[in-house]
Amino acid sequence: MSQLRRIFQRSGFIGQGNPAITNHPLTPEQCRARIPDGTNGYNNARNERVCGDRYMAPLYDPRTQQPRDATACIDQFEFPNIPCTYPVVWTKAAEAAEICAAVGKRLCDAHEWEGACAGALEPPDYRFDLAAGVSAGTAVRRMQAAHNARYAPSKSWSYGPEYERGTCAAASQKSATCGGGGFRSCGSNTYPTGSFPNCRSALGIYDLNGNAAEHMNLPLSPGQMASRGSTTLGVTEMKGSWFIFDRYRAHPDWCRWRAPFWHGSRVMSSGSHANYHLGFRCCKTID
Repeated sequence: MSQLRRIFQRSGFIGQGNPAITNHPLTPEQCRARIPDGTNGYNNARNERVCGDRYMAPLYDPRTQQPRDATACIDQFEFPNIPCTYPVVWTKAAEAAEICAAVGKRLCDAHEWEGACAGALEPPDYRFDLAAGVSAGTAVRRMQAAHNARYAPSKSWSYGPEYERGTCAAASQKSATCGGGGFRSCGSNTYPTGSFPNCRSALGIYDLNGNAAEHMNLPLSPGQMASRGSTTLGVTEMKGSWFIFDRYRAHPDWCRWRAPFWHGSRVMSSGSHANYHLGFRCCKTID
């Protein structure tokens, strides 16, 4: 807890949005009323045995594996990974990595988030050969194009093969004063995590589509993979749609889609990006 306090206090912005302007469309009490068994109904005893933590789900491929075969787990909800709480936003990628480490976890690699969303963890496919000898921006563009071309024919969302309005936390709206991304002009306006029980992947992870976008690690070389124990991480990848997609589809958001190098930086850069709708969730390597 002392580590977390230091990270939050150092930032001055990390939290659940600027309370002076944020207008959440649903309260935690209303969220809990939507869940038949209460928030404890989201916890899975089998997953807890595999992951060693509440509200985590094993990452594996159901076509060839069982949950016990998983070597990594992912938070079921956006941080703080407690159902029916507002996600933490205004977090830089470097701060997200530090927060995950402080709670005994780590930032997810891009392929882990994608597998959590698509319902099957597949082997890493980062095409490091396309990243050799070029700038980070060029590397991401090349890797993105190859990756998206491979997976576009089988695109899916966490809940199924077609985009659905109303299924996830995507019916909020931007503050009227939000022309850019300023703390004083843009309310976070997010939903409590888990407010939409059907916004769930086949592996049991919620809000991968909708609500806050999420930081993760995009490695540009094998030595930058968090899933292989590296703390020398790659560049930022922002995954998942956010809270206005039912009103305005700003960009693609299918599970294995990789974004352009938006606000790109090294994950551990002190200048990595933060804004009103950008949060994160953590992963954990297990034996």
